[in-house]
Amino acid sequence: MIKLHHLNKSRSKRIIWLLEELGVNYSIIEYQRDNQTFLAPPELKAIHPLGKSPVIEDDGLIIAESGAITEYLINKYSNGQLAPEKSTTDEIEYSQWIHFAESSAILPLLLKMFVNKDGCDTNFLADYADTETFKVISYFNDSLADKRYLVADKLTGADIMMSFIVELVANSGQLANFPHISAYAKQLATHPAFQRAENIELGN
Repeated sequence: MIKLHHLNKSRSKRIIWLLEELGVNYSIIEYQRDNQTFLAPPELKAIHPLGKSPVIEDDGLIIAESGAITEYLINKYSNGQLAPEKSTTDEIEYSQWIHFAESSAILPLLLKMFVNKDGCDTNFLADYADTETFKVISYFNDSLADKRYLVADKLTGADIMMSFIVELVANSGQLANFPHISAYAKQLATHPAFQRAENIELGN
């Protein structure tokens, strides 16, 4: 059985969604952030040296990093249902979105979140975060024009990876400014496995 080491309010929620979509047997080992520092508890370092989440255990392997976990699980368990056909342009685009979620997209959004915290006097970072955030969100929004999903007109791992970016955009209060992302968020939320993951995250 797959074990997911899950940290509340983290990127790990999308791995719950993926596991629910795959319909595989899995268990969740839950960890809670420190209420003051918002950091992960030290117990996670016993699983992986970085002490971050998500981390999965499967068949003797310990795998960290959301993108790597997503690709591993889909390659092993999805029978092609959550990925485009191999050796196609869709597969290349799919790979780009998987990596975009944890590289170009995430950095400015996290910077913006950090510089907006009370007591931060970081004018340069604030300007950079604003500029880069608008650039990556606009690119994401424009890419969704006339699309229900990012690739191949079906739900794939790319959508599951980008769901955390959607969540950050929504939490920053900007979702209404990007109508294609807003429509996309509603589309993702129609999936029963997405709804189950939300309930699991909330402890329902």
